[in-house]
Amino acid sequence: MNCRFSPLVRQVLLLASLGVVLHGELASAEEAEVLERGAKLYGEKCLMCHQPTGLGAPPVFPPLAGSEWVSGDRTRLIKVLCEGLAGKITVRGQVYDNVMPAQILDDAEVAAVLTYVGRSWGNKVASFGAEEVALARARSRYKTYAELVKTAQFQPLPKPPAGWELKELAPLPEFVTRMAGDGRGVYLLGQAGNIYALDQKTGVIGKVISTADYLDAERGDVTTLGMTLGPDGRLWVTSNQKLTKDVPVYTNEVVIWRSAQPVTGSAGEVKLVPWLTHRYPQGVGGFNHGVSHLAFGPDGWLYVSSGSRTDGGEIGKFSHYAAVQEVETTACLWRLDPRAEKPMLEVMARGIRNAYAFGWDEAGNLFTFSNGPDYDAGEEMDFIEPGKHYGFPYQYEDWPVRVGFPYAHTPAAPDGVSFTHPVENVGPDGGFTVGKVARTLTPHSSPGGVVWCGPDVAAPLGGSFLVPRFGNLLAKPEDCGFDLLRVKPRRRADGTWEAEVHTVLAPLGRPLDSLVLPGGRVLILEYTRPVNFKDRVGWLPGRILELAPTKREGVRDE
Repeated sequence: MNCRFSPLVRQVLLLASLGVVLHGELASAEEAEVLERGAKLYGEKCLMCHQPTGLGAPPVFPPLAGSEWVSGDRTRLIKVLCEGLAGKITVRGQVYDNVMPAQILDDAEVAAVLTYVGRSWGNKVASFGAEEVALARARSRYKTYAELVKTAQFQPLPKPPAGWELKELAPLPEFVTRMAGDGRGVYLLGQAGNIYALDQKTGVIGKVISTADYLDAERGDVTTLGMTLGPDGRLWVTSNQKLTKDVPVYTNEVVIWRSAQPVTGSAGEVKLVPWLTHRYPQGVGGFNHGVSHLAFGPDGWLYVSSGSRTDGGEIGKFSHYAAVQEVETTACLWRLDPRAEKPMLEVMARGIRNAYAFGWDEAGNLFTFSNGPDYDAGEEMDFIEPGKHYGFPYQYEDWPVRVGFPYAHTPAAPDGVSFTHPVENVGPDGGFTVGKVARTLTPHSSPGGVVWCGPDVAAPLGGSFLVPRFGNLLAKPEDCGFDLLRVKPRRRADGTWEAEVHTVLAPLGRPLDSLVLPGGRVLILEYTRPVNFKDRVGWLPGRILELAPTKREGVRDE
């Protein structure tokens, strides 16, 4: 017998499957609507740190499942969302020392997401209401929602380098992870799969592909982190989906999608079809970095960054998570033949923790820019050669290689494998310290989507990589990142590499990607609005900035 349920009833059943408990009773229509809204907000605002399971990512992000903070003082819990939280706390017997920013949610939204959290993963907490939230918020750092929103306005633009001008091109409709394009058009990738076209003249952003056009969100949580425009004009996208239904072990399903036809940059019909599908056990804790950047190399092949599934080689301990460390196709760089209809996955280089971006210089030398571990190791810029190993999870920077260092769980290195050290930062910025070797950038500064500036890009940017740094997500003595760097690599006589690093723009609102367009213009993607971590301001979608050479008097536009 076929049974058809209304969307509301399907949502109630979904919430029940996720462990939502309504005091042993079926949710009313009103309760189900609140829970549905709360589940959506949790996915947008909380999931990255506290995870779909509510188990967090110890010892960095605390659990919400079974947390005394959820079941305890209700005013205290509301204030955490309304004003943020900093300093040491104890959750389920473990001490956490991090910072959570205030969340840009109105009173009804706070009530909805806390109701969802209070009814999920075995929690049994009475519903929250907007009036209760308003009373608690009045006792917080920001007395009203309007006051909180005011603090989250876009910050003034930083001063550009001499000979350049910086302007806001367009505010973003949602959180965006990538840009791709050329003279034919510019595309923006939302973190949950929506794809937009940007009109560079007007700043208008129009949706060309919806998540539902190619992704089935009911199969599990989805993140989309990579997009590029191929030489033939096709759009290529990477997705990661956490499969949790009918499987004993949660699985990360990676799909590389490509458009059926070349795209034009207009809001016409665009269809994405799967080109490669690959699965491996879902990462432990919050460290399933997944597949992100993809780009075409000078050889015409497609290169793909596959991030680590661990922070530093630890073994998962939670039920439904595989008790393994890295697998053959994680923490590495893939190489694929884009002409193949059934591509073979080739691992080109290993030991690369999480290269959110990579790129080639003018001579065709390939470099990755990796995010480092929670341990205070530098973010690595590596010169990539086929078959080489770049250390993860056995070595960071050029530190000693031994079991139990720097983590107690650091595994023994494979026999007969030597590790290639990262590029040395010779300053003056980006983590360089006089008298101390830096390999390569400030720990936790989080390099994003890099781009090479060729000879058509004016000084001082030409002949270097532009590296946006998202900024720290961990509470450290000082903020780092929130800027755009110019990184110029040089090869030494002994074959090793060094890089001259200069700050181009600072501060920025968590810049995540960059793109060079014809004429030497540069687009910069600000993911959100706060320009530091210490102020603990919540996040709203950011904007696209344009950095362009100053127009000289008497020079006519073509």
